[in-house]
Amino acid sequence: MSSFDHYYNYDPGYGYSLDDLLSVPAPQEPDDFSLFWRDKYQATLAQSPQLILNYQCLRAGYKVYDISYQSTDGIRIAGWLLEPESQLITQCIVVGHGYGGREQPDYHLQIPGAALLFPCFRGISRSRCDNFPDQPSQHVVHGIDHPKNYIIGGCVEDLWLAVSALAKHYPAMVDSIGYMGISFGGGIGALAAPWDDRIKRVHLNVPTFGNQPLRLSLPTSGSAAALKAYSQQHHHVFDTLAYYDAAVSARYAWQPLHAAVALFDPVVAPPGQFAIYNAWAAEKSLFVLDAGHFDYPRKFDQERQLISELQSFFGVTSL
Repeated sequence: MSSFDHYYNYDPGYGYSLDDLLSVPAPQEPDDFSLFWRDKYQATLAQSPQLILNYQCLRAGYKVYDISYQSTDGIRIAGWLLEPESQLITQCIVVGHGYGGREQPDYHLQIPGAALLFPCFRGISRSRCDNFPDQPSQHVVHGIDHPKNYIIGGCVEDLWLAVSALAKHYPAMVDSIGYMGISFGGGIGALAAPWDDRIKRVHLNVPTFGNQPLRLSLPTSGSAAALKAYSQQHHHVFDTLAYYDAAVSARYAWQPLHAAVALFDPVVAPPGQFAIYNAWAAEKSLFVLDAGHFDYPRKFDQERQLISELQSFFGVTSL
């Protein structure tokens, strides 16, 4: 078990060894869990993304575009598209962000032949709007009183429509679309990917929303803390969260997974991260981080190694 000096009034390792973490299960699911997500996905496919691109500059070997596309509920999603400047485009990858949002694309990924789409999920960063709060502690409880209204479901729809936008803009790449997401974006990816047969390969980095009952029983300093506080006054939210459990969704996954999960994390409790990895039903590979959402001695070396693994994982001839 990895541990570090810290100022938290709880143990961000939660007393779990690696063997303990590899045994964390997904919770029981509602009887209509699969139907709920399949219906949501089919309804989202009816939306035309209406992608708009505006060329900005060349940077780090990429042509950089500002983009926007239409999502559900009348929401317009904004972000960036990076196209390789001097490589043939052989694949497309949607890249999801953490709950802190995104101020620019990740230029360091350098995935061979990949056009990279960086959407900002509804209410966050470039997709801020009057309809939704942009602070994580408020965003994570918005619409939670009913499963069909929960904002996390809307963010999943934003991801699916990012895939639709890529599939329409690069029709030759329709069978070569992947997803990678970190923290909040990792949880959104785990909820979204199992239902979308257009997403062929998935990377999740310290993903959230795994094993919601366990997650909300543990102390954290992230959005889960706000969700836990809200749930103590509104017990019915667990009825909604049962449909938004990334570990349960992982049971339905069919895509190859590369997962980077942490032994120590004060923001996304490791047992929830590992619950997603453990439940993932398809081929999977594990990259164990010493810590997540925390500075630690080997952080630079592990991040460099992780990028190398991702370049190999997504650098296959066909996704």
